[in-house]
Amino acid sequence: MEMQFVDSSTIERIGYDPNSSTLRIEFKSNRTYDYFNVPENVFNELRSASSVGSYHARNIKNSYSYTEI
Repeated sequence: MEMQFVDSSTIERIGYDPNSSTLRIEFKSNRTYDYFNVPENVFNELRSASSVGSYHARNIKNSYSYTEI
């Protein structure tokens, strides 16, 4: 999965696999999570959000199942 750096105080990099609809978020705390069944538009909105961390907290964190990797 290709990861891209984002401008965020809490998130280092994000990536998305359209084949499995998996969103990967790597935090600056060195924790990485895979979120499952995430629509591609949510990834695109996350990527272009004025605050990536706030978007994650509002729209992803408690909305999709995930696992720490």
